[in-house]
Amino acid sequence: MKAAANSELSFEEAMEQLEKIVERLESGDVPLETAIDLFQEGMKLSQLCGGKLEQVERKIELLIETEQGFQKKAFAPMNEEKGE
Repeated sequence: MKAAANSELSFEEAMEQLEKIVERLESGDVPLETAIDLFQEGMKLSQLCGGKLEQVERKIELLIETEQGFQKKAFAPMNEEKGE
């Protein structure tokens, strides 16, 4: 699979392809060369999914209830809020 084709996949499509690759690798019925190729393709899909999740995290806004009502706050993972 080409990198350009991978970048056009939705998160769900990439996860579906990744699941199929995992199933094939877990079956143990693939030659070594094919297993290596599948592993490399799986790693690319995994990175694509991770990147898409990071994009979504940046878009999430948390609503925080205060005395003045609800306020929007940009999403920050727990470890970033604590400076870790």
